[in-house]
Amino acid sequence: MKLAPLHDRVIIQRLPEEEVTAGGIIIPDSAKERPMRGTVVAAGPGSDKVKMQVKKGDVVLFAKYAGTEFKMDGEECVIMRQEEILAVIEK
Repeated sequence: MKLAPLHDRVIIQRLPEEEVTAGGIIIPDSAKERPMRGTVVAAGPGSDKVKMQVKKGDVVLFAKYAGTEFKMDGEECVIMRQEEILAVIEK
């Protein structure tokens, strides 16, 4: 499926959380938190008032319950406005 977000919206694919802690403890699925990091899959063109600051491929940090969740090609994704993104993670 190919989606093109409108205006200042962004589609983000959540990155999986780590399953083992630094101390080697394995975290069960029931204890895992929702991932707050993801990769931008698609970004809208922006608008006259909003210039897009993220682009496809950026790894971003967002609030735990931000945006609207949906499934795209069997993967869990989130669509949200650019203003809901907290930071771009630089490597």
